[in-house]
Amino acid sequence: MPVNAANTVETRPPVFAGFPASSWAFAVRIWLACLLALYASFWLQLEVPSSAAITVAILALPTRGQGLEKAGFRLFATAIGVAASIVIAGFFSQTDGLLLAVLGAWVGLCVYVAGMLDGNRAYAAALSCITVALITIQQIDSPQQVFPTGVARGAALVIGVLAIALINDVLAAPDYHPVVAYRLEALHRQIMSYAATVLRGETTSVSMTASMLRDVTALRPEIASLRTESSSGTARSAAARSAMVDLLTTLFLARALATLPAAAKQTSGSIDRDEGRSDLLEMCQGWLKSELLRKDAEVHSSLDALRNGTHPAVSRRAPLYRSRRIAAEGGLRAAICFTLIAALFVMAGWPTTEVALSLVAVIIGLGATAPDPRKFTAIAILATPISCLLAGILKYFVFNGVSEFPLLAIGLAPVVIGLALLISLPNPLLSSLGRLSLVFTLAILAPTNPQSYDPQVFIVTCMLACLAAVLTFAAQVIIPPLSGNRRLQLLLTEARNERNGLHVQRLRRLSLEEAAFRDATRVQQIVAASGAPAPDQWTVDEAMRCFDRSIALRRCSAELDRLKGGPLAEAADIARAALARRDAGVILTAAGELREAAAQRNLSADAACAALVLSSVAFGLSPSTAGSIGGRQP
Repeated sequence: MPVNAANTVETRPPVFAGFPASSWAFAVRIWLACLLALYASFWLQLEVPSSAAITVAILALPTRGQGLEKAGFRLFATAIGVAASIVIAGFFSQTDGLLLAVLGAWVGLCVYVAGMLDGNRAYAAALSCITVALITIQQIDSPQQVFPTGVARGAALVIGVLAIALINDVLAAPDYHPVVAYRLEALHRQIMSYAATVLRGETTSVSMTASMLRDVTALRPEIASLRTESSSGTARSAAARSAMVDLLTTLFLARALATLPAAAKQTSGSIDRDEGRSDLLEMCQGWLKSELLRKDAEVHSSLDALRNGTHPAVSRRAPLYRSRRIAAEGGLRAAICFTLIAALFVMAGWPTTEVALSLVAVIIGLGATAPDPRKFTAIAILATPISCLLAGILKYFVFNGVSEFPLLAIGLAPVVIGLALLISLPNPLLSSLGRLSLVFTLAILAPTNPQSYDPQVFIVTCMLACLAAVLTFAAQVIIPPLSGNRRLQLLLTEARNERNGLHVQRLRRLSLEEAAFRDATRVQQIVAASGAPAPDQWTVDEAMRCFDRSIALRRCSAELDRLKGGPLAEAADIARAALARRDAGVILTAAGELREAAAQRNLSADAACAALVLSSVAFGLSPSTAGSIGGRQP
């Protein structure tokens, strides 16, 4: 026993001051990258050297691929923001109130686009709003300086990106694909264990199935970051994406297997009188088992390709469900909040409020990428005074008039490393607080060469920064962001409409697996809107029921389309008409007729018949039975 205990201790990663060695390595890399960015900016005599250090703080991610992908989108979004700043300042610089209205509209447009995307793509949309805020708003009284300011900001951003990329390479920042591979393999084992449970006839819950679905779809933005990780990043990203999409199809097949015993129990009277219906259910069960094994093999193949850095046998897309209505309402509310705060500053007539107004746009833009914008603003309210305190201590107690770069490096070390350690924590609240505090501290400190030590400017900047966070929260109380109940209502309505065939045509370009993944991302959004991690059970049941029915209908339509123009075309047309009626009995009868017609011609139509049976089961189960679709009722 002592030997085993010693071996267990030796396998644990080293921990220093409560943080693992990987977190310390990450924090040191961020500190060194900040120093390199500042040194290069001072040497090049950039107008705003602190922007390079802030770029490093924003790109503070633990792995190389994640940082490089975010850097690429940051460069792209900055270019868009600079171009928009030039256009807005050129056309509306002398229009007073109209300029603020246009800026509000731009904020709303960026929040709308962010609502249609996820991951670093959503961040790029938010950054387009932030760039305009930091260029146009801060130069609102001197529009002729918009272009030089945009160029200076772009130069500092490039320096920051190059600094963190170089440090990550020199200090061997870890790759992310092993983490993704590990999580996909764990989910694969979990889903196959669930399938084995279903085959044994044991009881499972729909909440567990929804949780697995959420965990799979949550990997989508992380898998996208693998493309920039290395020369094999594109192949690894494609392999991981294919494995993720096929995992969702595997989960659906296992759930479909679970519905058959429930359907047989619910309709046992009619099945006993009609032996053909019992044969159909048995045929469907056999087909589902064979499909499950085939998908399992495809997932294994994609995971092998991910580990080896090769392209998968079948490359799949992972489309995201986008609710234009939700994104539009979120953008409109953000635009109104910004315009209200801008109008308040105009009426108050306070001087030098451009800094506060630009920070308002920054908080609104970044909040658009968070699950709860108001909660993000609350964290910003907490982070702002912390940042002011840290910046004040650095400026007036640590540096205290010095301008030598080595002293700047030593003074920044505890603050940057400490906040970077906070970023590395798994707790999302503390991690967000650490990131915002690091960014705001560098922005308020604003290292320059030579360093400015004007206390009046510092105090005014701190007051305006705190005021901006408080006013943004107050505006979101008056005009709250889209509530979870409203998002839930819109998502469920859209799911039902799509299930009824109102939007089927626009999904024709997707394969069955890709369309299933898109539906799964909508379920993830529904569960999140209903109050994850403990969502309402009825909501989960309804979301999963819509998920099952949509996939069954789409698969059924695809299989029947394959029979067009062949000897089974007439039977397929009858089945398609039965499908349109959404009547379980009629659909099941059509499946039997199609199978009989195929047998008479010595043909096989098992895939189409099985899809019809699945549609019949999906529309035939009562809500109580469908709610426990993950397994048999106890």
